[in-house]
Amino acid sequence: MNKHYRVVIVGGGSAGISTAARLLNGMKTLAEEVAIIDPAKSHYYQPLWTLVGGGAAKKEDTERSMEELIPTGAILIQQAATSFDPANNIVQLGNREEISYDYLIVAAGIEIHWGGVKGLKDAIGKGGVCSNYSYQYTDYTWEVIRTFKGGNAVFTHPATPVKCGGAPQKIMYLAEDHFSRTGIRNQTSVIFGSANPAIFDVQKYRDILEKVVARKMIDARFRQNLIEIRADKKEAIFENLDTSEQTVVNYDMIHVTPPMRAPSFISNSPLASEAGWVDVHPYTLQHQTYENVFALGDCADLPTSKTGAAIRKQAPVVVKNVMSLIKKEPMNAIYDGYSSCPLVTGYNSLVLAEFKYDKIPSESFPVNQAKERRSMYIMKKDLLPIMYWDGMLKGIM
Repeated sequence: MNKHYRVVIVGGGSAGISTAARLLNGMKTLAEEVAIIDPAKSHYYQPLWTLVGGGAAKKEDTERSMEELIPTGAILIQQAATSFDPANNIVQLGNREEISYDYLIVAAGIEIHWGGVKGLKDAIGKGGVCSNYSYQYTDYTWEVIRTFKGGNAVFTHPATPVKCGGAPQKIMYLAEDHFSRTGIRNQTSVIFGSANPAIFDVQKYRDILEKVVARKMIDARFRQNLIEIRADKKEAIFENLDTSEQTVVNYDMIHVTPPMRAPSFISNSPLASEAGWVDVHPYTLQHQTYENVFALGDCADLPTSKTGAAIRKQAPVVVKNVMSLIKKEPMNAIYDGYSSCPLVTGYNSLVLAEFKYDKIPSESFPVNQAKERRSMYIMKKDLLPIMYWDGMLKGIM
């Protein structure tokens, strides 16, 4: 049976749930008129997966049931969205039902493309091939690091947008720290194969991270994109993005950050930009063509890093602008591109990178954040999860 809601939110991740909570907090008249479409049974606090892979947190602490997190007044539709018909205000579901809406908010996240690296699907989770980008495999990362006896420890960053652009290097720093603490660092080569041209995009934080890489004697190889895993030979094949030359790197362990992409039901829809993400205005987060459509989070085509911190700043903007449209008032909420990356550089040390559009630092604390600090590590490990579960997802911060 087809149903209609005032506001339909596609995606029940950080962006979808926090936006729904803010909407319902702001307009009590929307109770039972906000629907969240997502097939998932569980919700994960993924920023903690780095520490799970580093043996500093338990993966079970990152999981909660979807039903317990849905805000009061929102309707959860546990189906997959399969297509959009924005001209007729319709979302098609996997069970062939259609949901119609007055306003649509797309918060469908980003898709892990395990098949984007030849051989990775078959290799992952065994033989020293690990990844923190999956709840299923993140504790295997710690098993690999904990039992490592020396040799080549390889870490990768792909030639696609990724959620939390700093995560591929965070686990490398933790692993290097663990190797040093357990006395095998001298028998280990830590190699970072990154498709990026530098260790970080924002110059202020690049400077400190380059010093971290040098201090830890990490072999950083830029413009190198992982294209194949040959698990039988323990070989990783990298392609130079400037010359197309391929290089074979032998590994004893390899942490792979897989390529990522927009979900196909977005990239193949009328909502997509040429790049495949939802085509929204960078400041209002309103769709460039359909004025009753908004997007936020990883699926939005925004020139900033895809992080949970970015979502925390985007959600209030979407909510205020949707509420303005409902009330037939001018939209005046603006998103300035804020994003943040808590860059773990070892056990008990972290550089808190915060920046907005044009890679301009936008810091929250009255100290120089381009410095490794134990206090920031404690904040990430112990305080941010509480803020997430009890604040952000409830629409109160």
